[in-house]
Amino acid sequence: MRVRDITARARKPGPHTVDLLITLLVQAAVTMPFVVPRAPELPEATWTAYGLTTLMVLPLVVRRRAPVAVLITVLAAGGLYRFAVEGPGQPLPYTGLVAFYTVAELSSPAKRAGIAVLTAMAVLVSVGLDGDALRELLFSLFVFAAAYAFGRFAVTRKAYLRAVEDRARHLELTHRIEAEQAAARERARIAREMHDILSHAVSLMIVQAEAGPVAVRRAPERAEAAFDAISETGRDAMVQLRRMLGVLREDAGSPDAPREPQPALDGLPGLLERVRLGGPAVSYEITGRPRPPGLAVEATIYRIVQEALTNVVRHADAASVRVHLEHGTDMLTLTVTDDGRGPGGGSGLGLTGIRERAAAHGGTACTGPGPDGGGFRVGVTIPHPRPEPEPEPEQQTGPRR
Repeated sequence: MRVRDITARARKPGPHTVDLLITLLVQAAVTMPFVVPRAPELPEATWTAYGLTTLMVLPLVVRRRAPVAVLITVLAAGGLYRFAVEGPGQPLPYTGLVAFYTVAELSSPAKRAGIAVLTAMAVLVSVGLDGDALRELLFSLFVFAAAYAFGRFAVTRKAYLRAVEDRARHLELTHRIEAEQAAARERARIAREMHDILSHAVSLMIVQAEAGPVAVRRAPERAEAAFDAISETGRDAMVQLRRMLGVLREDAGSPDAPREPQPALDGLPGLLERVRLGGPAVSYEITGRPRPPGLAVEATIYRIVQEALTNVVRHADAASVRVHLEHGTDMLTLTVTDDGRGPGGGSGLGLTGIRERAAAHGGTACTGPGPDGGGFRVGVTIPHPRPEPEPEPEQQTGPRR
């Protein structure tokens, strides 16, 4: 339990404490007629009358446990006080009002109806013996009706507070679930980025490192290019990893935090060149009328091409790869086709990441054999974002000059 909850409970009195305080307050109210000086013609207040008055108040301590029994006890003690004891009267029936309020708040509808009839009869019998009976009767019925109304209002108020608390808890739970889902999506995104960066870089470095010794023996002039490609691939992977790790840093505003933008379409030629240095021949073709699809879509296309080429290098054993980017009217279509041996024995996380990236922008991804049944083909279609409508020029409504 949190310290704040313990402090709040310590400050808020419990129901038994509240009942005890109410009992003491009612006792103070009924004591006043006994301590205020009385007129000489009135009989003196006796300790018997005061004791019976106190006995009428004491049941209020347990009013929540047995509200009906407490009210009946109070009414019976009040009748005994009125008919058997010569004592000062009270301005209001404080004890009966508190007991009747408790019945209205805590009892069932059937008990409330029966107690209301019983209380009305007790008031009628008690007030009917006075000379000015009608006015006192109406006043007594009014105050008891007010006590009943306040009791029912307390029930409504508690129900409303419970509903508000339930709604607050539901909203808190909803926010917690949304936060957990957002964290899960972010973890999945970071996992895809890390997978693409590391898998691509390590695969190229392995292929180029294996080709290095062969190039030293057969074509020494190509060996230097292979080792340069390894170095360039490693440096590029370090830059991208540093950028990803910078996103995870707590102090994103520090001077060491990376400021490089996300990869875009203009970075594809460099990516393809690094693959060519130690891997298959890669061709790149752009058709249609290019239009900027947005930075987020460009980063997605870059990562999809990167992952598709990584799969080619690791699994396809292909001699050539064709990357085709078509700018359609409503769609941006990417196709990566190789002439290798088809799907490899990988875990499939890369292809899953490709589908997830495409779906994040409302697109689709399909994979399978190449057009002639050989090799492997990755096809991705992403709709162009709809341009925002330009605001209409404001029309002048003033008079012409």
